[in-house]
Amino acid sequence: MIALPQNPNIHPNPTMDNDHHPNGTVEPTDHDHRTSKKPKLTGPISEPEIREEFSHHQPCIARINNGSFGSCPRSILAAQNAWQLRFLQQPDDFFFNTLRNGILHSRAAIKDIVNADHVDQISLVDNATTAAAIVLQKIGRRFASGNFRQNDAVIIFHCAYQAVKKSIEAYVTPLGGSVVEVQLPFPVHSDEGIISEFRKGLERGKLNGGRVRLAIIDHITSMPSVVLPVRELIRICREQGVDQVFVDGAHSIGSLHVDVKEIGADFYVSNLYKWFFSPPSVAFMYCKESNDVHHPVVSQEYGKGLPVESGWVGMRDYSPQLVVPAILEFVNRFEGGIEGIMRRNHEGVVKMGTMLVESWGTVLGSPPEMCASMVMVGLPSRLCVMSDDDALRLRSYLRVHHGIEVPVYYQALRNCDSDPRDKDGFITGYVRISQQVYNTVDDYHRLKTAINQLLEDKKNCSGLPKE
Repeated sequence: MIALPQNPNIHPNPTMDNDHHPNGTVEPTDHDHRTSKKPKLTGPISEPEIREEFSHHQPCIARINNGSFGSCPRSILAAQNAWQLRFLQQPDDFFFNTLRNGILHSRAAIKDIVNADHVDQISLVDNATTAAAIVLQKIGRRFASGNFRQNDAVIIFHCAYQAVKKSIEAYVTPLGGSVVEVQLPFPVHSDEGIISEFRKGLERGKLNGGRVRLAIIDHITSMPSVVLPVRELIRICREQGVDQVFVDGAHSIGSLHVDVKEIGADFYVSNLYKWFFSPPSVAFMYCKESNDVHHPVVSQEYGKGLPVESGWVGMRDYSPQLVVPAILEFVNRFEGGIEGIMRRNHEGVVKMGTMLVESWGTVLGSPPEMCASMVMVGLPSRLCVMSDDDALRLRSYLRVHHGIEVPVYYQALRNCDSDPRDKDGFITGYVRISQQVYNTVDDYHRLKTAINQLLEDKKNCSGLPKE
């Protein structure tokens, strides 16, 4: 538990107190947009200091699922707590004189990290699901107004996040829009297979005189986890006349280098709480042009532009949007900063994935260069992961009986000539392992041992208890 700050007058960023703006309005200046310099360190963060930063994690649990909910260090939780206390001390002053400017500082820092042209291209929203709603509501309005025709389509990969698919179902298909789903050829061997399937999907979207109005492309797919060749896919979209491209980079910031100008999408979103150490819940949303985009929660700020609309959606906790400067201080304690962390996590997860593959006699779900901080590792065929229910049962068994938190994925057979095999049969189950700075080698060896024990005991998924 994080203790409340002892000083009742604590200011998480005292320099902001010099900038008072009535009614919460902000006039951007060079001072507002200046990103804090890296602190001078006597040396990089030590392993005991890392352990202390994450000492609030439940002990004796192998958390190799950072990809789902992320992780927040104690120092950033303390900064969040300070912002929360500051609001509670004098809410009116906080709203009128602090909140907007604090959010602007965070947006400016993100703008520099992702290389946007202007801070007004960056909004802070709750999560990638909120960003999907913003984009798909815009597309839905175009269908409703008659600008788009009923044969026009949204293209998406079949493994896209379920909430994004539901947003299409909510905002686009009731108004006549169609959906083209592209199969991700998992296990993946190269970018070329993905690009080929995507081209086929674009052709399907043009049938009967239709046009593809929006492409939704994951930067890193969630389940199964693969880094997609987004730049090439966007280039193809432009060649084929796709109106707009929305990149769902939910897992990207803190896991991959993100340069929104180089990527070239119209919209890009990434959660800060998955791999960038923020508390839940906050994501940045980049809009190349912000015409006709609005926050799905309408407040008195409606019509003032998405960054302002997102900065006030009614009474709620805005502290996750305010701790970005504290996050930068934390990541800069590591050698190489966030780039060093990304390198460390990628090399570590590939090494641990390879160790598991060698122990189980299976395969990785993609080449190492198509992984970031997560990798898919094939499970032994003798476990008989033959359905989504089997995958969920194995995941629950590992959590309850071995203290291991890891997602399990079922991949149905597609082409027996090319589907991967181990010495006993076809591989239809995978674990998605994550690597974050708090993980240790022991976490992955515990997973190896638990699976090997099931095999020694001649157990498979059908015989595991239902929790």
